[in-house]
Amino acid sequence: MKFSETIAKGGTQNISWINNLRLIAMFAVIVLHTASPLLFKYAGSPLSWWMAADVYNAIVRFAVPVFVMITGALLLHRKYELTDFLKKRVGRLIIPFLFWSMIYIAYRWNNEEFYFTGNAWINIRMVLHDLKMGSYYHLWYVYLLFGLYLFIPILSSFVRHATEKEILYFLAIWLITMLIGKPYLTRFNSAVDLHNFTGYIGYLVLGHYLAYKQIPIKGFLFIVTIIFVAFAAVIAAGTYYYEVQGKGLSTFFYEPIGPFVLVLSSSAFLIAKHITVKLKPPVNNILNNAGKYTLGIYLSHALVLNGFELSGINYSIFNPALSIPLIALACLVIAWLLIYILSKIPILKYVSG
Repeated sequence: MKFSETIAKGGTQNISWINNLRLIAMFAVIVLHTASPLLFKYAGSPLSWWMAADVYNAIVRFAVPVFVMITGALLLHRKYELTDFLKKRVGRLIIPFLFWSMIYIAYRWNNEEFYFTGNAWINIRMVLHDLKMGSYYHLWYVYLLFGLYLFIPILSSFVRHATEKEILYFLAIWLITMLIGKPYLTRFNSAVDLHNFTGYIGYLVLGHYLAYKQIPIKGFLFIVTIIFVAFAAVIAAGTYYYEVQGKGLSTFFYEPIGPFVLVLSSSAFLIAKHITVKLKPPVNNILNNAGKYTLGIYLSHALVLNGFELSGINYSIFNPALSIPLIALACLVIAWLLIYILSKIPILKYVSG
């Protein structure tokens, strides 16, 4: 039986929890970017400060993989007409992407990170190069989305017609490819070309599978919570170990296409799916509204964080164990309000995401 038929047989499932997970993942991204500068200052910071940044970075490393898993959960079960899908999805990204890319180019120029010349063609080439490669550090995710969107119509056709066994086969090869590409298992690598199973496409399929797969195990929420805590601890401790060994900041445990973050992300996704939190209608309305603007929040949050930094507001204002999440929360709220205001201005509503 096709996995899609199993889903249909089980009835329509409520996946409203995904909206809350999307906001949590957005907050996690901001926490990551708030804490990251401190990770590069191991030698010049109190150990407790550095450890706070290390732990926060470990906990929130699920953010981008979970964003991709959410995309898979929401999109892969649908049938698409190719032109309509590309027009709707890629088109939705183009305008806000170009707008915010130009904002960050202007911001960097204002900070004298680069200079325009008297030659218009050279200036245009510089801007086009930035648009091609990314005008700011966080925009890599948008380029990732462009690539995934191009592949989703093909992948959704596979998922809709695949049996559960075939989906698990795909995920198993993806996992094997991921493992043998890591330094500690390269001895098992071979000349067999498995590159078609690499990258974030596995997270798309995994997100779809975990969103709709029913796992009737008693105490399952407790189990996945323990797994999440355990792997966050392993990531934090492993990164600390490499730092102490004098090798500098290592991304070995942080890699999104790696087994540690894979398990962390999967457990975070399943916790969100199985946990039940009852909120009052006004709070739900606020969360639902903010959830609509996560793309815009993502695009604008780096600018807000930079504004904080220029104002002297960063992890060092007091103990990072408190300052990191508080600054991240303030950034999330301000970015949301900014995007909300832009969405109400007719000429700018298309850049809000």
